[in-house]
Amino acid sequence: MATDPVGEAAPAKLNLCLHVTGRRADGYHLLDSLVVFADVADRVSATQGQGLSLTVTGPEGAGLAAEPDNLVLRAARTMGVTDAALILEKLLPVASGIGGGSADAAATLRALARLTGRPLPGSEDVLRLGADVPVCLAGRPARMSGIGEVLASLPPLPPLWCVLVNPRLPVPTPQVFAALARHDNPPLPDLPPAALASAESFAAWLANHTRNDLIPPASTVAPVLVEVQSALAATPACLLARMSGSGGTHFGLFASAAAAEAAARSLAAAHPGWWITSGKIP
Repeated sequence: MATDPVGEAAPAKLNLCLHVTGRRADGYHLLDSLVVFADVADRVSATQGQGLSLTVTGPEGAGLAAEPDNLVLRAARTMGVTDAALILEKLLPVASGIGGGSADAAATLRALARLTGRPLPGSEDVLRLGADVPVCLAGRPARMSGIGEVLASLPPLPPLWCVLVNPRLPVPTPQVFAALARHDNPPLPDLPPAALASAESFAAWLANHTRNDLIPPASTVAPVLVEVQSALAATPACLLARMSGSGGTHFGLFASAAAAEAAARSLAAAHPGWWITSGKIP
């Protein structure tokens, strides 16, 4: 059990591809996705306290209330913690397809496990917090399938950098899935070793053999996403531009930090109202 404040990063989750392969009788969709994490992150800190409390700070925290159904508080209750003061520093946009809430929940579980000495909850309890919480709790590149509970580690990926772009328009996941025309698309092909030789070969394999099935419905919910895709794809040295998750954040993959940073600067100058940042995919 820790007596000092405990902090955990909640990194952005990127769905490099997302195939919707089925739908269960209970309405949950079956997915097949390659997931990685960027070093752009929210942060959760925890200290011993009287009662359970949450303070939301950070530049993206204005639209996020510390309500009882906030995923950070739900994660704490899942841990059985009733006495802790939690602070969520929100740097990732809300409802943006990069797993911000799920990453926050996972970081809360890790922080409270360190703070209290309690074990992490079981896999079913973690999944009940949200379909992306298991992969965010694992925190490593993975092939994610089922409704999010089946995780298989990926082999080492080539060095990759990214630019993340969000037009500051929340894209609600339920609306995107409601607009999905087909629910039984083909799954991912196996990732061949040759695709991992370089950032260029990996991005080419993703572009030619994978997809995000939620792009068409997300684009009907938020037509501005078409503009985001075009702007990111047009930046010099961008190897692949694609929407992450159910939107509306898009990522661009780059082979160097310099190329990613230059792309982020040019996009920010052209679109000052958008949320734009660059980072590394560890």
